[in-house]
Amino acid sequence: MTLNEKVVLEANDVERTLRRIAHEIVEKNPDVSDLAIVGIHTGGVHLAERLTTIIGELAGSKPPLGEIDISFYRDDIGIRGPDYQPVVHSTRLDFSLADLTVVLVDDVLFTGRTVRAAIEALFDYGRPARIQLAVLCDRGHRELPIRPDYVGKNLPTSRSEQVSVRLRETDGEDLVAILSPVEVVE
Repeated sequence: MTLNEKVVLEANDVERTLRRIAHEIVEKNPDVSDLAIVGIHTGGVHLAERLTTIIGELAGSKPPLGEIDISFYRDDIGIRGPDYQPVVHSTRLDFSLADLTVVLVDDVLFTGRTVRAAIEALFDYGRPARIQLAVLCDRGHRELPIRPDYVGKNLPTSRSEQVSVRLRETDGEDLVAILSPVEVVE
């Protein structure tokens, strides 16, 4: 089986979308001294870095930036099989979470399980005043009652489709595509 790729965001669309999300974050949180941006590994970290830079341009100062790894907070580790070895990344939160609004950032929101794990991991490092969620793409199919505060693009998808996010930091280009399975008839 092969995959058909339909591009839904190109590089300039990704940049424009991140700028819009940053504007919305500043509008909802005008005092950026009470704000922190935390990216969920891996794609969310790069998006969080970009959002922090844009917020700094808009507000005159950058909020603290962190990154969080959820590998051991996932609820599916046991069901992935006995040979499954999670890829562990670093968690970096070089600031106190107390009294801050933390904006968690991820590339794709799907079932909500990654966000649940990120919230659980975050609380191991402190108790923020509030947590908001920013995602580049929301593809639906939630299994948990998780709703983003900031959405770049809603992507109605079927469960058989995949959302591929490519970022310049890791893939050399910014691009979001929906991958659909196509049966090859011989």
